[in-house]
Amino acid sequence: MSKLVHLLGFVTLNVFLLPFLCKSFSPETPTDRRVLVLLDDLAIQSSHSLFFKSLQSRGFDLDFKLAYDPKISLQRYGQYLYDALILFSPTIEGFGGSIDQAAILDFVDSGHDLIIGADANASDLIREIATECGVDFDEDSNALVIDHTSYAVSDTEGDHTLIASDDFINSNVILGSKKIEASDYICCIFKHADTHKCIQAPVLFQGIGHTINPTSSLVLKVLSASPSAYSANPKSKLSSPPSLTGSAISLVSIVQACGHFIFYLFIKIKSRRLQARNNARVLISGSLSIFSNRFFRSGVQKAGSAIKHEKSGNEQFLTELSKWVFHERGHLKAVNVRHHKVGEADEPAVYRINDDLEYSIDIYEWSGTSWEPYVADDVQLQFYMMSPYVLKTLSTDQKGHYFTSFKVPDVYGVFQFKVEYNRLGYTSLSLSKQIPVRPFRHNEYERFIPAAYPYYGAAFSMMAGFFVFTAIYLYNK
Repeated sequence: MSKLVHLLGFVTLNVFLLPFLCKSFSPETPTDRRVLVLLDDLAIQSSHSLFFKSLQSRGFDLDFKLAYDPKISLQRYGQYLYDALILFSPTIEGFGGSIDQAAILDFVDSGHDLIIGADANASDLIREIATECGVDFDEDSNALVIDHTSYAVSDTEGDHTLIASDDFINSNVILGSKKIEASDYICCIFKHADTHKCIQAPVLFQGIGHTINPTSSLVLKVLSASPSAYSANPKSKLSSPPSLTGSAISLVSIVQACGHFIFYLFIKIKSRRLQARNNARVLISGSLSIFSNRFFRSGVQKAGSAIKHEKSGNEQFLTELSKWVFHERGHLKAVNVRHHKVGEADEPAVYRINDDLEYSIDIYEWSGTSWEPYVADDVQLQFYMMSPYVLKTLSTDQKGHYFTSFKVPDVYGVFQFKVEYNRLGYTSLSLSKQIPVRPFRHNEYERFIPAAYPYYGAAFSMMAGFFVFTAIYLYNK
């Protein structure tokens, strides 16, 4: 009887979890759908509602929890319950339930995405998680980013910690093809028919600065401070030069972890290492207010500029950036990898030196709702054994199909077809297939090799000369 009860309980649990697991992140639908949002205070849910509504309008299921809730958990029975995590709890000293720093890092290691919103009151726990991701916040807990030339003009003089920044990363994949723009009214004044030429609306930022790990190419600055910015305590006079200055200060950064590779970050003395696999993405902001309704709706005028924008660029900036973080853009997949001899259709088990072969592959990009053909002119194929013997740029039909043909090198051994595609903002593609290459068999060589004609002539001329010499020697007195 007890076994029957346990069986019924197991079946009930699976029936309950099945709808959630069916909507989870998968290679066929890579967009995150279930997102856990951990808050310091439930009031943040209303004060930052515009950002949350932009996610919900795109089909995301947000689960709001207090960060210290003792019942929260990222996984159950070995299965992750969420596809992404948003930490809007900068002051939390310890998470509730089974969540801790190691659990969050393992969550990212498993290919899930993370957004961290910090501020001037960021706890050591939040700082350590950011450090493990390759971002170092200013060690001074009272420091804020100050800029006396690129601040947002306000009615009160203030301490110039409210910054209007427009130093964005130059990537249409990460921030979208449409620039962070001013209102249409301003565009009409300057008579710019092309929306890409409209004046960029700066993003309002008020918070702490950070630097990125210089040894890692996977951490990128998305929004940078101006050359005149510095990080210091605005309520005290500077007694020594600030540790963070100029464009080295990052306001918002991202981490793009490469698929099929391991991303190691050895931080100071810590032995913990972040092994971000499966193209997981992380967004780290030194300001929680950057996501707020107040900053979304606020007008902005940058110091030194006569133009006042009716609306800041925060909403468009973070909406486009969240599309990238949650894999609505820049996610690639490769399918239909094929290779065969010219004139044949079947893939052979082995090639012979000097064979003519064809290689093809289909590459698609996820648009947020469907897979669209990916078009580029820089996808390359390597025919590799210890080093590339053949390097070819693949041709494309502009419909996602890439192809090329080449002659197998006159070297036998075990080769690999390799496609390594790593581009800014895109998930990485790393494809490899092993194939042996054999020499000619003894009965496959040509009967007469053209290169040996001089040797053939030498042999026959020697025989003819010997015959003539013998005839002359024997029959001539």
